[in-house]
Amino acid sequence: MTTDDIAFDQRHIWHPYTSMTSPLPVYPVASAEGCELILSDGRRLVDGMSSWWAAIHGYNHPQLNAAMKTQIDAMSHVMFGGITHAPAIELCRKLVAMTPQPLECVFLADSGSVAVEVAMKMALQYWQAKGEARQRFLTFRNGYHGDTFGAMSVCDPDNSMHSLWKGYLPENLFAPAPQSRMDGEWDERDMVGFARLMAAHRHEIAAVIIEPIVQGAGGMRMYHPEWLKRIRKMCDREGILLIA
Repeated sequence: MTTDDIAFDQRHIWHPYTSMTSPLPVYPVASAEGCELILSDGRRLVDGMSSWWAAIHGYNHPQLNAAMKTQIDAMSHVMFGGITHAPAIELCRKLVAMTPQPLECVFLADSGSVAVEVAMKMALQYWQAKGEARQRFLTFRNGYHGDTFGAMSVCDPDNSMHSLWKGYLPENLFAPAPQSRMDGEWDERDMVGFARLMAAHRHEIAAVIIEPIVQGAGGMRMYHPEWLKRIRKMCDREGILLIA
């Protein structure tokens, strides 16, 4: 990359989470290997964020590269509406085998934000079909679920940029973030705020939505197993859907 390339980038390319009027500096990446990004000047940086948690197997993995090359020679992409193909069937067969009953159906989405949007729409549609006007979601402070409109409505409303959208997003319910840690003692107080909100709004709540296992962007907070068990039991008792 040349200095002209970088100058063009600053003038014309709007990167996520930055300003067009005073853009943050960018790192010119030429290639990537394992957990490292290799810059155009030869420097190597460890990608501790793993490309926003999407490159969990590292970069330039030989098995993944080989699979992609094989697939691109057959077809790069076809729409999934009214069409199916062997790789999708193979993937979904493996996913169904991994999940417990009664989870036996798969909806494929192309990003985490879209997956959250689809899950929320499914929850709303479920209650519409049952003739119940449930349109709110219960979640926790410090949560992050994506940056599309519906997903933002269940992110922490006062954290980062999400406060900019107050008044535009649907108003959902936020319980205090749990404080018990996975390797620590269970604190019963973690359920108090959640239980109160569920009791007060149980006829409005379409679903409880949480990040599974860990609050990632909210501080890498690993949940205590008891917390997850309690949420599942409370949702079952009240007949409320759980999205995780």
